[in-house]
Amino acid sequence: MKLLLTSGGVTNPSIHSALVHLLGKPIADCHALCIPTAQWGHPMCGPTSVRGLLAPEPDFRYLTGLGWASLGALELTALPSIGTERWVPWLRDADVLLVDGGDATYLCHWLRQSGLAELVPALPDKVWVGVSAGSMVLTPRIGDYFVEWPSAPDDRTLGLVDFSIFPHLDAFPGNSMADAERWAADIGVPSYAIDEQTAIQVVDGSVEVISEGRWRTFE
Repeated sequence: MKLLLTSGGVTNPSIHSALVHLLGKPIADCHALCIPTAQWGHPMCGPTSVRGLLAPEPDFRYLTGLGWASLGALELTALPSIGTERWVPWLRDADVLLVDGGDATYLCHWLRQSGLAELVPALPDKVWVGVSAGSMVLTPRIGDYFVEWPSAPDDRTLGLVDFSIFPHLDAFPGNSMADAERWAADIGVPSYAIDEQTAIQVVDGSVEVISEGRWRTFE
């Protein structure tokens, strides 16, 4: 998959241009599936926020509200009970997966349980747009600081990229650059701190930071 890993979504013209380039055609011609699953694992999310994602309401204008040709939902918790013969064709018909935030460990659990985690590397022409946990889940670890799901065995995630992400830089009191430095000191892999105006693009193993805001790398 071609990856566009963001903190807050497609929030500025630079990230928007990168998305269109990855898609290879206008957003208005693309069919999207959004994945709300991570929200169920986070105490700050719930039915209202999931409704806002799926509607899509103004708070989600940077993800589901971009003007897609069609927008559907792929709820990972349902997939094991309906069989791959039903949902894999939905996946193959989509141009892009919009993977929302919440708890990355909960999302990781259901990506594995559903079987979608195994398919992601085999879909080179699809685009994955992650927001917050939807980006972090592809990394090797998220750090204990970001684990909110009580049943998480640890902070490990899928490891489909070789770096970790500290999202929402400067957006919340606990997400300062000093907080990011402390987080990075314990994470054990190269990492990025990114704000809401920054994205990390990954194509064929090549990593590029796209930003109109503030970001930092930690080796």
